[in-house]
Amino acid sequence: MATPDPRDARIAELERLLSAALARIEQQDARIAQQEARIAELEARLRSTSRNSSKPPSSDPPGTPPRKSEPTGRKPGGQPGHKGRKRELLPPDKVTQVVAVPAPERCTGCSGPLLRLESTPPARIHQVVELPRVVPEVKQYELHAGWCAGCDTWRCAPLPTGVPEGTFGPRLTSFIALCTGRFRLSKRRVQELLEDVLGVELALGSVSNLEQAVSSALAAPVDEARAYVRTQPAVHQDETGWWQKHARAWLWVASTASVAVFRIVKSRGKDVAQSMLGKGFQGTLISDRWCAYNWVHALRRQVCWAHLVREFEGFVERGGEAKRLGALLLAEVFVLFEWWHLARDGLLSRATFQRKMRPLMREVERLLAEAADVCPKKVAGTAREILKLKDALWTFVYTEGVEPTNNLAERDLRHAVIWRKTSFGTQSEDGSRFVERILTAVMTLRKQERNVLDSLTASLEAHLHGTPAPSLLPGS
Repeated sequence: MATPDPRDARIAELERLLSAALARIEQQDARIAQQEARIAELEARLRSTSRNSSKPPSSDPPGTPPRKSEPTGRKPGGQPGHKGRKRELLPPDKVTQVVAVPAPERCTGCSGPLLRLESTPPARIHQVVELPRVVPEVKQYELHAGWCAGCDTWRCAPLPTGVPEGTFGPRLTSFIALCTGRFRLSKRRVQELLEDVLGVELALGSVSNLEQAVSSALAAPVDEARAYVRTQPAVHQDETGWWQKHARAWLWVASTASVAVFRIVKSRGKDVAQSMLGKGFQGTLISDRWCAYNWVHALRRQVCWAHLVREFEGFVERGGEAKRLGALLLAEVFVLFEWWHLARDGLLSRATFQRKMRPLMREVERLLAEAADVCPKKVAGTAREILKLKDALWTFVYTEGVEPTNNLAERDLRHAVIWRKTSFGTQSEDGSRFVERILTAVMTLRKQERNVLDSLTASLEAHLHGTPAPSLLPGS
């Protein structure tokens, strides 16, 4: 029997060690690749802002630079050809006092005597608008009583119809609600404003009580506005985060050109969108790509192109093939908006606009399909998600009254987002109902160019008299 060669055993041992080392290297290479992909994803998240993704501007961290724009070479301010504006004189019925200033006796240039003609019109009219000292009007109701022999008691006269049980009248109550709901003043600032400017003292808790009085008066008009929105041919819808008693909630808006309705609820699901639009909604919904809107058929939806622009800018920032395709998509979108603005302003007929858009539509879908095939996982996934809604990309091309962006709803939400940042949300269900109703009233009345304070006062007066409140619908 041959003696085993010790070199064979050594070779076998070295081969085993080499195989183990190669296996470890392969595992480490795979792990390094995973970590590099993870690092790239986290870096992309750190770079993700409202400028290059669908994240809302309110989520941007401090120090985020503003959106870049190409320099135009123009100086700031009014441009050549811009029609200037100046303050016009108020009509005579708005003037509360006229002060006649006689002509000087001598010329201010050469000191010679001046011939003065008192009957001629003034050479110049100068108006000064001043705020008078505000003194609150206080009505004192003296309720007399009579003795009832049958009941063996005194019976006091009731308050006249329309007189509130509280201390503050309808206009002052509406003003307080306007300060919090429109001008975003805190309750303490409202307290200080009333005392310093109006000479009215009130307790801090009274601000909340008066807000609820306005909320009750607006309940019926707001419900009517919600029913109106469900019947409109085009509705913009969006949502943003909210806090209700330290719990996560969402503030929703459904907007048209003349009415905007709001709702606060602890859900971001499709049931809320359905309740605001109605399950039988037959109009066109303009929104972002949030899944809560997928219950509306793509042919009756318009995906917001402003959100898509930010997605394509995100493609560019990822580099490589994503950068090339993102730049091409942004170039197509630039042309899209140029043609849309011409068609919107009547400088391009609808038929011509549609004809010019067809090759652009095909090119955008081709670029998205290419991105879905050749780009990294994140970009490819976004491209595939957009292509799933390709029928909702072009509704504005073929449907009158539909815009390519959801800017209308985002503008209506902006005031509420700033309010949320300073108030930290609401502390109760009643507080949330006030926010819903005051936002609905204020934003709707401003769209219709109606005086907000007068309208709120009329709603409170109607509530006190037990009569229907004024409508928030256009043409009311």
